[in-house]
Amino acid sequence: MERRIVRLRELLQDMKLDSALIYKPENRRYMSGFTGSSGYVFITMDKAYFITDFRYAEQAAAQCEGYEILQHSNEKTLYQILENIPVHCMGFEGDFVTYQEHKELTEKLPEVHLESLEDALSKLRIIKDDQEIACIEKAAEIADKAFTHICRYIKPGVSEWEIALELESFMKKQGASATSFDSIVASGKRSSLPHGVASDKLIEAGDFVTLDFGCIYQGYCSDMTRTVVVGKATEKQREIYEIVLDAQIRALESIRPGVTGIEVDKVARDIISSKGYGAYFGHGLGHGVGLEIHESPRLSPLGKDVLQPGMIVTDEPGIYLPDFGGVRIEDLVLVTETGHRRLSKSTKELIEL
Repeated sequence: MERRIVRLRELLQDMKLDSALIYKPENRRYMSGFTGSSGYVFITMDKAYFITDFRYAEQAAAQCEGYEILQHSNEKTLYQILENIPVHCMGFEGDFVTYQEHKELTEKLPEVHLESLEDALSKLRIIKDDQEIACIEKAAEIADKAFTHICRYIKPGVSEWEIALELESFMKKQGASATSFDSIVASGKRSSLPHGVASDKLIEAGDFVTLDFGCIYQGYCSDMTRTVVVGKATEKQREIYEIVLDAQIRALESIRPGVTGIEVDKVARDIISSKGYGAYFGHGLGHGVGLEIHESPRLSPLGKDVLQPGMIVTDEPGIYLPDFGGVRIEDLVLVTETGHRRLSKSTKELIEL
Protein backbone atom coordinates (compact mmCIF):
# COMPACT_ATOMS: atom_id res chain seq x y z
CA MET A 1 0.00 0.00 0.00
CA GLU A 2 2.97 2.30 0.53
CA ARG A 3 3.37 2.95 -3.20
CA ARG A 4 -0.33 3.87 -3.49
CA ILE A 5 -0.04 6.31 -0.59
CA VAL A 6 3.02 7.92 -2.20
CA ARG A 7 1.20 8.30 -5.51
CA LEU A 8 -1.84 9.84 -3.80
CA ARG A 9 0.38 12.34 -1.99
CA GLU A 10 1.90 13.33 -5.33
CA LEU A 11 -1.57 13.99 -6.72
CA LEU A 12 -2.56 15.95 -3.59
CA GLN A 13 0.54 18.09 -3.96
CA ASP A 14 -0.37 18.81 -7.59
CA MET A 15 -3.85 19.84 -6.42
CA LYS A 16 -2.38 22.02 -3.64
CA LEU A 17 -4.08 19.91 -0.96
CA ASP A 18 -2.45 18.66 2.23
CA SER A 19 -4.82 15.78 3.06
CA ALA A 20 -7.58 13.50 1.80
CA LEU A 21 -10.54 11.84 3.51
CA ILE A 22 -11.62 8.65 1.73
CA TYR A 23 -14.51 6.33 2.50
CA LYS A 24 -16.02 5.08 -0.73
CA PRO A 25 -15.64 1.30 -0.15
CA GLU A 26 -13.65 0.60 -3.33
CA ASN A 27 -11.29 3.56 -2.79
CA ARG A 28 -10.90 2.70 0.88
CA ARG A 29 -9.96 -0.88 0.05
CA TYR A 30 -7.59 0.21 -2.71
CA MET A 31 -5.73 2.61 -0.46
CA SER A 32 -5.62 0.51 2.73
CA GLY A 33 -6.40 -3.14 2.02
CA PHE A 34 -9.33 -2.99 4.48
CA THR A 35 -12.15 -5.35 3.51
CA GLY A 36 -14.67 -4.39 6.21
CA SER A 37 -17.76 -2.27 5.72
CA SER A 38 -17.03 0.80 7.85
CA GLY A 39 -14.02 3.05 8.13
CA TYR A 40 -12.20 6.12 6.84
CA VAL A 41 -8.79 6.51 5.25
CA PHE A 42 -7.21 9.83 6.14
CA ILE A 43 -3.95 10.68 4.38
CA THR A 44 -1.79 13.70 5.18
CA MET A 45 1.57 14.56 3.67
CA ASP A 46 3.41 12.67 6.41
CA LYS A 47 0.89 10.36 8.08
CA ALA A 48 -1.63 7.67 7.08
CA TYR A 49 -4.56 7.04 9.41
CA PHE A 50 -7.32 4.47 9.33
CA ILE A 51 -10.29 5.61 11.40
CA THR A 52 -12.95 3.11 12.42
CA ASP A 53 -15.02 2.02 15.41
CA PHE A 54 -14.57 -0.74 17.97
CA ARG A 55 -16.14 -3.40 15.72
CA TYR A 56 -13.40 -3.15 13.10
CA ALA A 57 -10.36 -1.99 15.07
CA GLU A 58 -8.77 -5.45 15.26
CA GLN A 59 -9.44 -6.16 11.59
CA ALA A 60 -8.01 -2.80 10.55
CA ALA A 61 -4.87 -3.39 12.60
CA ALA A 62 -4.35 -6.69 10.76
CA GLN A 63 -5.13 -5.44 7.25
CA CYS A 64 -4.04 -1.80 7.06
CA GLU A 65 -0.28 -2.06 6.87
CA GLY A 66 1.48 1.27 7.34
CA TYR A 67 -1.56 2.95 8.87
CA GLU A 68 -2.05 4.31 12.37
CA ILE A 69 -5.42 2.99 13.60
CA LEU A 70 -7.69 5.50 15.35
CA GLN A 71 -11.08 4.71 16.90
CA HIS A 72 -14.14 6.92 16.87
CA SER A 73 -17.08 6.44 19.23
CA ASN A 74 -19.99 8.32 20.77
CA GLU A 75 -17.50 10.08 23.02
CA LYS A 76 -14.88 10.70 20.34
CA THR A 77 -16.38 11.47 16.94
CA LEU A 78 -14.71 11.38 13.55
CA TYR A 79 -14.75 15.17 13.46
CA GLN A 80 -13.06 15.49 16.84
CA ILE A 81 -10.31 13.18 15.60
CA LEU A 82 -9.86 15.23 12.42
CA GLU A 83 -9.85 18.47 14.44
CA ASN A 84 -6.72 17.29 16.22
CA ILE A 85 -4.77 16.54 13.03
CA PRO A 86 -3.25 19.76 11.66
CA VAL A 87 -4.46 20.19 8.07
CA HIS A 88 -5.75 23.14 6.10
CA CYS A 89 -6.86 21.93 2.66
CA MET A 90 -8.67 18.58 2.61
CA GLY A 91 -9.72 16.63 -0.45
CA PHE A 92 -12.94 14.60 -0.32
CA GLU A 93 -14.77 12.29 -2.72
CA GLY A 94 -17.06 14.80 -4.36
CA ASP A 95 -18.67 12.13 -6.55
CA PHE A 96 -19.55 9.97 -3.54
CA VAL A 97 -20.11 12.16 -0.48
CA THR A 98 -23.76 13.09 0.06
CA TYR A 99 -25.02 16.62 0.52
CA GLN A 100 -25.62 15.93 4.22
CA GLU A 101 -22.12 14.51 4.71
CA HIS A 102 -20.57 17.52 2.99
CA LYS A 103 -22.68 19.85 5.13
CA GLU A 104 -21.44 18.12 8.30
CA LEU A 105 -17.81 18.29 7.17
CA THR A 106 -18.20 22.01 6.52
CA GLU A 107 -19.91 22.70 9.85
CA LYS A 108 -17.69 20.49 12.01
CA LEU A 109 -14.39 21.53 10.40
CA PRO A 110 -14.92 25.26 9.74
CA GLU A 111 -11.18 26.01 9.64
CA VAL A 112 -10.50 23.43 6.92
CA HIS A 113 -10.86 24.26 3.23
CA LEU A 114 -12.66 21.40 1.45
CA GLU A 115 -12.15 20.54 -2.20
CA SER A 116 -13.36 17.66 -4.34
CA LEU A 117 -10.72 15.13 -5.37
CA GLU A 118 -12.48 14.91 -8.74
CA ASP A 119 -10.96 11.96 -10.64
CA ALA A 120 -7.73 11.71 -8.65
CA LEU A 121 -8.59 8.31 -7.18
CA SER A 122 -9.88 6.87 -10.45
CA LYS A 123 -6.57 7.94 -12.01
CA LEU A 124 -4.74 5.95 -9.37
CA ARG A 125 -6.90 2.88 -9.90
CA ILE A 126 -6.94 2.93 -13.71
CA ILE A 127 -3.61 1.07 -14.03
CA LYS A 128 -3.71 -2.35 -12.36
CA ASP A 129 -0.65 -3.81 -10.63
CA ASP A 130 0.36 -7.48 -10.86
CA GLN A 131 -1.68 -8.50 -7.82
CA GLU A 132 -4.81 -6.81 -9.15
CA ILE A 133 -4.35 -8.37 -12.58
CA ALA A 134 -3.99 -11.82 -10.98
CA CYS A 135 -7.26 -11.38 -9.06
CA ILE A 136 -9.18 -10.21 -12.13
CA GLU A 137 -7.69 -13.01 -14.20
CA LYS A 138 -8.87 -15.52 -11.59
CA ALA A 139 -12.36 -13.98 -11.61
CA ALA A 140 -12.38 -14.28 -15.41
CA GLU A 141 -11.27 -17.91 -15.17
CA ILE A 142 -14.17 -18.68 -12.82
CA ALA A 143 -16.59 -17.02 -15.25
CA ASP A 144 -15.20 -19.08 -18.13
CA LYS A 145 -15.79 -22.27 -16.16
CA ALA A 146 -19.30 -21.07 -15.35
CA PHE A 147 -20.05 -20.55 -19.04
CA THR A 148 -18.97 -24.10 -19.88
CA HIS A 149 -21.14 -25.35 -17.03
CA ILE A 150 -24.23 -23.33 -17.89
CA CYS A 151 -24.21 -24.41 -21.53
CA ARG A 152 -25.00 -27.93 -20.28
CA TYR A 153 -27.83 -26.54 -18.13
CA ILE A 154 -29.70 -24.38 -20.67
CA LYS A 155 -32.62 -26.15 -22.32
CA PRO A 156 -36.26 -25.50 -23.17
CA GLY A 157 -38.44 -25.18 -20.08
CA VAL A 158 -35.73 -23.78 -17.79
CA SER A 159 -36.39 -20.20 -16.66
CA GLU A 160 -33.98 -17.29 -16.98
CA TRP A 161 -34.06 -16.96 -13.19
CA GLU A 162 -32.98 -20.57 -12.78
CA ILE A 163 -30.08 -20.01 -15.16
CA ALA A 164 -28.96 -16.89 -13.26
CA LEU A 165 -29.19 -18.73 -9.95
CA GLU A 166 -27.18 -21.66 -11.30
CA LEU A 167 -24.49 -19.28 -12.58
CA GLU A 168 -24.21 -17.58 -9.19
CA SER A 169 -24.14 -20.86 -7.28
CA PHE A 170 -21.51 -22.38 -9.54
CA MET A 171 -19.21 -19.34 -9.39
CA LYS A 172 -19.39 -19.23 -5.59
CA LYS A 173 -18.49 -22.90 -5.42
CA GLN A 174 -15.43 -22.05 -7.53
CA GLY A 175 -14.23 -19.45 -5.02
CA ALA A 176 -16.09 -16.27 -5.96
CA SER A 177 -17.48 -14.19 -3.09
CA ALA A 178 -20.37 -12.76 -5.13
CA THR A 179 -21.50 -11.86 -8.62
CA SER A 180 -20.10 -8.62 -10.08
CA PHE A 181 -23.64 -7.45 -10.89
CA ASP A 182 -27.13 -8.90 -11.34
CA SER A 183 -26.63 -11.49 -14.07
CA ILE A 184 -28.23 -10.68 -17.42
CA VAL A 185 -30.04 -13.68 -18.84
CA ALA A 186 -32.21 -12.55 -21.75
CA SER A 187 -33.80 -15.06 -24.11
CA GLY A 188 -35.88 -14.95 -27.26
CA LYS A 189 -37.24 -11.48 -28.04
CA ARG A 190 -36.00 -10.33 -24.61
CA SER A 191 -32.42 -10.67 -25.85
CA SER A 192 -32.95 -7.33 -27.62
CA LEU A 193 -32.78 -5.74 -24.14
CA PRO A 194 -29.11 -4.84 -23.54
CA HIS A 195 -29.65 -5.00 -19.77
CA GLY A 196 -32.37 -7.62 -19.66
CA VAL A 197 -31.80 -9.05 -16.20
CA ALA A 198 -33.18 -12.53 -15.63
CA SER A 199 -36.96 -12.93 -15.54
CA ASP A 200 -39.42 -15.79 -15.14
CA LYS A 201 -39.51 -16.35 -18.91
CA LEU A 202 -38.95 -19.98 -19.88
CA ILE A 203 -36.35 -20.86 -22.48
CA GLU A 204 -37.86 -22.00 -25.78
CA ALA A 205 -36.44 -23.86 -28.77
CA GLY A 206 -35.01 -21.40 -31.28
CA ASP A 207 -34.24 -18.70 -28.69
CA PHE A 208 -31.18 -16.54 -28.64
CA VAL A 209 -29.94 -16.56 -25.02
CA THR A 210 -27.63 -13.72 -24.02
CA LEU A 211 -25.63 -14.31 -20.85
CA ASP A 212 -23.80 -11.31 -19.38
CA PHE A 213 -22.28 -12.14 -16.00
CA GLY A 214 -19.21 -12.02 -13.84
CA CYS A 215 -17.98 -12.63 -10.34
CA ILE A 216 -15.89 -11.06 -7.59
CA TYR A 217 -12.66 -12.70 -6.49
CA GLN A 218 -10.76 -11.10 -3.58
CA GLY A 219 -12.61 -7.86 -4.25
CA TYR A 220 -12.00 -7.71 -8.02
CA CYS A 221 -14.61 -8.14 -10.74
CA SER A 222 -14.89 -10.02 -13.99
CA ASP A 223 -17.32 -9.40 -16.83
CA MET A 224 -18.12 -11.45 -19.93
CA THR A 225 -20.97 -11.96 -22.38
CA ARG A 226 -21.79 -14.81 -24.70
CA THR A 227 -24.90 -15.37 -26.82
CA VAL A 228 -26.03 -18.89 -27.73
CA VAL A 229 -28.91 -20.38 -29.70
CA VAL A 230 -31.16 -23.09 -28.31
CA GLY A 231 -31.43 -25.45 -31.25
CA LYS A 232 -30.39 -24.62 -34.81
CA ALA A 233 -29.76 -20.98 -35.66
CA THR A 234 -31.82 -19.36 -38.40
CA GLU A 235 -30.15 -17.56 -41.27
CA LYS A 236 -31.03 -14.19 -39.69
CA GLN A 237 -29.66 -15.21 -36.28
CA ARG A 238 -26.42 -16.38 -37.87
CA GLU A 239 -26.10 -13.15 -39.89
CA ILE A 240 -26.48 -10.95 -36.80
CA TYR A 241 -24.11 -13.12 -34.78
CA GLU A 242 -21.37 -13.06 -37.42
CA ILE A 243 -21.53 -9.26 -37.75
CA VAL A 244 -21.17 -8.80 -34.00
CA LEU A 245 -18.37 -11.36 -33.82
CA ASP A 246 -16.46 -9.65 -36.64
CA ALA A 247 -16.84 -6.27 -34.92
CA GLN A 248 -15.74 -7.73 -31.59
CA ILE A 249 -12.63 -9.40 -33.00
CA ARG A 250 -11.60 -6.38 -35.08
CA ALA A 251 -11.99 -4.07 -32.08
CA LEU A 252 -9.99 -6.51 -29.96
CA GLU A 253 -7.18 -6.43 -32.50
CA SER A 254 -7.04 -2.63 -32.21
CA ILE A 255 -6.56 -2.59 -28.42
CA ARG A 256 -3.00 -1.52 -27.63
CA PRO A 257 -1.13 1.26 -25.82
CA GLY A 258 -1.46 4.70 -27.36
CA VAL A 259 -4.94 4.45 -28.86
CA THR A 260 -7.97 6.14 -27.37
CA GLY A 261 -11.26 4.59 -26.35
CA ILE A 262 -12.87 6.60 -29.16
CA GLU A 263 -10.67 4.90 -31.75
CA VAL A 264 -11.34 1.37 -30.50
CA ASP A 265 -15.09 2.00 -30.29
CA LYS A 266 -15.07 3.34 -33.85
CA VAL A 267 -13.60 0.11 -35.23
CA ALA A 268 -16.56 -1.94 -34.01
CA ARG A 269 -19.15 0.76 -34.66
CA ASP A 270 -18.07 1.25 -38.28
CA ILE A 271 -18.36 -2.47 -39.03
CA ILE A 272 -21.85 -2.72 -37.53
CA SER A 273 -22.95 0.49 -39.28
CA SER A 274 -21.59 -0.70 -42.64
CA LYS A 275 -23.94 -3.69 -42.42
CA GLY A 276 -26.94 -1.43 -41.80
CA TYR A 277 -27.32 -2.05 -38.06
CA GLY A 278 -25.67 1.07 -36.61
CA ALA A 279 -28.95 2.25 -35.09
CA TYR A 280 -29.17 -1.00 -33.13
CA PHE A 281 -25.81 -0.65 -31.36
CA GLY A 282 -26.70 2.07 -28.88
CA HIS A 283 -24.12 1.73 -26.11
CA GLY A 284 -20.39 2.21 -25.77
CA LEU A 285 -18.08 -0.62 -26.78
CA GLY A 286 -16.59 -1.15 -23.34
CA HIS A 287 -15.41 0.07 -19.96
CA GLY A 288 -12.72 -0.46 -17.38
CA VAL A 289 -13.10 -3.20 -14.77
CA GLY A 290 -11.45 -3.52 -11.35
CA LEU A 291 -12.75 -3.16 -7.81
CA GLU A 292 -15.89 -1.83 -9.50
CA ILE A 293 -17.60 -3.36 -12.49
CA HIS A 294 -17.62 -0.01 -14.32
CA GLU A 295 -14.43 2.04 -14.07
CA SER A 296 -12.29 4.19 -16.29
CA PRO A 297 -11.30 4.08 -19.09
CA ARG A 298 -14.30 4.08 -21.41
CA LEU A 299 -14.30 2.63 -24.91
CA SER A 300 -17.00 4.80 -26.43
CA PRO A 301 -17.53 7.79 -28.73
CA LEU A 302 -16.65 9.91 -25.65
CA GLY A 303 -13.73 7.78 -24.43
CA LYS A 304 -10.82 10.21 -24.61
CA ASP A 305 -8.51 8.27 -22.26
CA VAL A 306 -5.41 6.88 -23.99
CA LEU A 307 -4.96 3.16 -23.35
CA GLN A 308 -1.88 2.22 -21.31
CA PRO A 309 -0.34 -1.07 -20.18
CA GLY A 310 -2.08 -2.36 -17.06
CA MET A 311 -5.55 -1.12 -17.99
CA ILE A 312 -8.28 -3.78 -18.10
CA VAL A 313 -11.26 -3.13 -20.34
CA THR A 314 -14.23 -4.89 -21.89
CA ASP A 315 -14.86 -5.27 -25.62
CA GLU A 316 -18.61 -5.85 -26.02
CA PRO A 317 -20.36 -4.78 -29.22
CA GLY A 318 -23.94 -5.80 -29.81
CA ILE A 319 -26.92 -5.62 -32.14
CA TYR A 320 -30.40 -5.48 -30.58
CA LEU A 321 -33.44 -5.85 -32.83
CA PRO A 322 -36.84 -5.20 -31.18
CA ASP A 323 -39.32 -8.08 -31.56
CA PHE A 324 -36.54 -10.32 -32.86
CA GLY A 325 -33.68 -10.58 -30.39
CA GLY A 326 -30.12 -9.51 -29.92
CA VAL A 327 -26.50 -10.57 -29.75
CA ARG A 328 -23.68 -9.32 -27.57
CA ILE A 329 -20.20 -10.85 -27.33
CA GLU A 330 -17.82 -9.60 -24.64
CA ASP A 331 -14.26 -10.31 -23.61
CA LEU A 332 -12.30 -8.95 -20.67
CA VAL A 333 -9.00 -7.62 -22.03
CA LEU A 334 -5.68 -6.58 -20.46
CA VAL A 335 -3.70 -3.87 -22.25
CA THR A 336 -0.06 -5.00 -22.38
CA GLU A 337 3.21 -3.33 -23.38
CA THR A 338 2.97 -4.79 -26.88
CA GLY A 339 -0.79 -4.94 -27.41
CA HIS A 340 -3.36 -6.86 -25.42
CA ARG A 341 -4.17 -10.19 -23.79
CA ARG A 342 -7.63 -11.74 -23.57
CA LEU A 343 -8.60 -12.68 -20.04
CA SER A 344 -11.90 -14.23 -21.19
CA LYS A 345 -10.99 -17.53 -22.83
CA SER A 346 -14.40 -19.02 -23.71
CA THR A 347 -15.07 -19.73 -27.36
CA LYS A 348 -16.79 -17.03 -29.36
CA GLU A 349 -17.95 -19.28 -32.18
CA LEU A 350 -21.72 -19.59 -32.36
CA ILE A 351 -22.91 -22.36 -30.01
CA GLU A 352 -26.11 -24.18 -30.91
CA LEU A 353 -27.34 -26.07 -27.87
